[in-house]
Amino acid sequence: MTLNTAQSNAVETLHGPLLVLAGAGTGKTRVVTYRIARLIRNGIRPNRILAVTFTNKAAKEMQNRIAELLPNHSRKNAKPETSTFHSLCVRILRRHITKLGYPQQFAIYDRGDQESVARQVLKEIKVSNAALRPGEMLAKISSWKSLGLDYPKAAREIKIETAKDYLVLRAYEYYQNILRTVGAVDFDDLLIITENLFQIPEILEEESKRFDHLLVDEYQDTNMSQYRIIKGLALPHRNLCVVGDDDQAIYGWRGANVKHILSFQQDWPDAKIIRLEENYRSTKQILNWANRLIVFNKQRHSKKLLSPISGETPNIIQCKDGETEAKIVVTKIKERLTAAKCQPRDFAILFRTNEQPRAFEMELRNAKIPYTLIGGQSFFDRKEVRDILSYLKVVNHPNDDISLLRILNTPPRGIGATTIQKLTAAAVLQKIPLWDMLGTGIETMSELQDKTSETLHSFRVLIEEQQKNLRRDFTVQNLKNFLSVIDYEREINRQYQDPNERSNRWDSVGEVFNAAAEYINDTEKPALWEFLDNTSLAGSDFGSEKKKGLNQNVVVLMTLHAAKGLEFPEVFMVGMEEGILPHHRSVREDNILAVDEERRLCYVGLTRAKQHLTLTLALQRMKWGKMRPTIPSRFLYEITAQTENPNYARAIANEPPQRKK
Repeated sequence: MTLNTAQSNAVETLHGPLLVLAGAGTGKTRVVTYRIARLIRNGIRPNRILAVTFTNKAAKEMQNRIAELLPNHSRKNAKPETSTFHSLCVRILRRHITKLGYPQQFAIYDRGDQESVARQVLKEIKVSNAALRPGEMLAKISSWKSLGLDYPKAAREIKIETAKDYLVLRAYEYYQNILRTVGAVDFDDLLIITENLFQIPEILEEESKRFDHLLVDEYQDTNMSQYRIIKGLALPHRNLCVVGDDDQAIYGWRGANVKHILSFQQDWPDAKIIRLEENYRSTKQILNWANRLIVFNKQRHSKKLLSPISGETPNIIQCKDGETEAKIVVTKIKERLTAAKCQPRDFAILFRTNEQPRAFEMELRNAKIPYTLIGGQSFFDRKEVRDILSYLKVVNHPNDDISLLRILNTPPRGIGATTIQKLTAAAVLQKIPLWDMLGTGIETMSELQDKTSETLHSFRVLIEEQQKNLRRDFTVQNLKNFLSVIDYEREINRQYQDPNERSNRWDSVGEVFNAAAEYINDTEKPALWEFLDNTSLAGSDFGSEKKKGLNQNVVVLMTLHAAKGLEFPEVFMVGMEEGILPHHRSVREDNILAVDEERRLCYVGLTRAKQHLTLTLALQRMKWGKMRPTIPSRFLYEITAQTENPNYARAIANEPPQRKK
């Protein structure tokens, strides 16, 4: 496939700041990879090029495409560096984090580890679950970190408006102190600590000199720390190419700031702007609706999606209630499966909130149509996977108290909850890691029985032996020996009576082993710490595990947020009502920016459809056991305001939604 004029222009602009506004379905990844290939063909050394994106999957796809374009540059020392933001920051931190008082072999805490720390913090500051849940605490801390506010900055700058704000700010200090004590960071810390390191001039100079060209994908999704890190790395050479679409900026709730892409020319006054508007995914009729909708957002880069593909005009269906809506959608899917000889995988039902899919699931089951609801348990959240990785984390970094507490009596060794409580209390009192308590610290605890002390000593010896093996020589054979020594199969046999369940659980352990073996076989100098970094970062992709059902031949049910980046021949967008889309929070707050993001979310949903698009709404819905009337979404009126078919306006309602003045 050849490049169109706008794509060619982006690929051939090799120097200076460049903003590529890539509308939905306009070949963004192709432009990025072709541009990297052009840089290399023009004499730029591959290892002087850095391309940054948001998911491991996107980084891997970029690597593969570049390898196809440049088969003669596939040697390890001749590859451009393609990376996620978090992977990039891990590499920087491994080089410099000791300057901020952290150990070089710091642990990376995932969501499960964070929740364990959060529960510990709330217990320590005597805050009940009713007053503040661990998830609420972590979400608020994460939102502050995404703004670049570590605890000292948050304490100075956060305006306390509610009792929960006060509790979270208090908890934030304890939370960070615990992480520092055990030599751990969370995913947000990877960014914010890197940003803090860049305040040291010699470190920023060293890191910015590693590359001569920097490319950033999905630039509209950058948060404050990511924005400042990229700016710091690019300032010396100014060869910064950012690719993104402000019309698809839907992660404001996660800390992303659309202003970064809107104000790119203010940061880089000599920047060139190229618009990719030729869509290769959807019909012109679908794009007409998307274009009509998004112009109601005033703060945006002007662009208009175009398509050479003609098709049917999208449809709006008004339903009596939510149950009828589900029946109509599933009936239409069934008809299309029969009459048009479609496959189940051709259909997606997209919704705004997690409460919506229940009725659709029931109808799909009744119709015996296979489906998947995207959003199951992550592989990395399974108990047996977390247990095995916790063992490896302790072998790598024994001061990791959270991982150590998880495995201390797994499988059971006769170390009871009372003993663990005593050990933890003594460690806190003496201000030492729990690991040290298992050494000479045991001798200071006369209340422990001799048998318990011997068991604790034996456990420490077991870990120390594995440190000698796995930290010195991370091989497949040593890993096999490790699995045998910890006797984890005994834990599975104890927990699960059903043979099939036991087999499935043990298979999950096998997958951890397989992942390690693949890493070892593909790496010139494998190391345990690097493997743990890779697994931590693999589990950090937003929604990555939740999209595995897309490989099956089934109807897909998923949220609009999860659907970004995907495409389907036939899309049903359901629940097009005020309070659902736009969500009631954005409307209630009367926040124009919040409603703008909801409009962008609707736009993302529209542009997932390739050939057929149907929007549905219900005139009434059941809420808390009572049927209540609804108001059609304002987005329906915006879409149909200039439609060629005036019957649409009459089809959706008699009166438009009440607008706030």
